[in-house]
Amino acid sequence: MGRGMRAGKKQKVGGGGGNMQQQLKQMQAMQRQMEAMQEELEAKEFTTTSGGGTVSVTANGKREIVKLDIDKDVVDPDDVEMLQDLIIAAVNEAMRQIVETSNDAMGQLTGGLSIPGLM
Repeated sequence: MGRGMRAGKKQKVGGGGGNMQQQLKQMQAMQRQMEAMQEELEAKEFTTTSGGGTVSVTANGKREIVKLDIDKDVVDPDDVEMLQDLIIAAVNEAMRQIVETSNDAMGQLTGGLSIPGLM
């Protein structure tokens, strides 16, 4: 028998079973927080403009465009490309803000840990 071992006494294998349960509970709580945060982000609306406010886009956290306003003064049949560029710029900025807000929120929740598949 090894040092410190007595006949009939079982040696602990693995140990820390309670610690594993605690970690599982923490992960489940974090998952619930992430789900709640995701729902909150999806309900949020992001409004951006381009062309000095002549084009306004509102998107929700699901990355869906829910509103598009175009000032009639910017509609020029001879310069459709400019209008297209203004719309693209406003939409891209809204999408960028959604991603940034989502990443910031998840970063706060995970303490900056990089967890694959979250965003």
